[in-house]
Amino acid sequence: MPFQHPEEIGYGYVIERYAARKDSGHARYVVLKSGRFLRPEWPHGERFAHHLIDDAATITDAELEALLGYEWRSRLTAAWLIGVDRRERFRERIGDLLLASEVCFSGSAYCFVLARFGTPADAEILTAYLDRYLPRTDLNYDQPAALGALLRLDALLGTHHADRFTEPGGLWEGWVKAGGRLGHPSHVPAEQRRWTDLHCDFADGWTRR
Repeated sequence: MPFQHPEEIGYGYVIERYAARKDSGHARYVVLKSGRFLRPEWPHGERFAHHLIDDAATITDAELEALLGYEWRSRLTAAWLIGVDRRERFRERIGDLLLASEVCFSGSAYCFVLARFGTPADAEILTAYLDRYLPRTDLNYDQPAALGALLRLDALLGTHHADRFTEPGGLWEGWVKAGGRLGHPSHVPAEQRRWTDLHCDFADGWTRR
């Protein structure tokens, strides 16, 4: 699908309303990308979370489609809103965007969505992504986020999809070594699983209130 500015389909307000919204002095997409909302000491955490949960519940599917049709800031925001509200009807759309990897930064949010949905179908999408992009040792895309999400799903579902990637000499080790990423905490599978858990626990905790 070619990029389409929301204004072209009558939803020009969605970027300002949802992606650029400032609940903390920073645009929402900036906060989501940085992860600062996960810090207990962040003074704007409760306000930010409440507004995120409210928007996730009230945004329309058409508005989400408008955001997904534009660039990384709006796509990242849309993915978070989809994941928080668990709108599983967007699974195929999110999967297509993740596998296409057309723009930067939004892929980790797609992985969050799939981890949040938590079904075998989501594990299949993440497995397909890793099969496609781990052999591409020249690309530093969203391989860590995808592995973290898949590890979470394996734990939830009692499956072992990630095993063949993380086994000694497997695709994960090859990707890490080829990119000179050995020793970096962000490329330790357990750390990626922990990071995914933090995001999902955040969504779980606030949506239950």
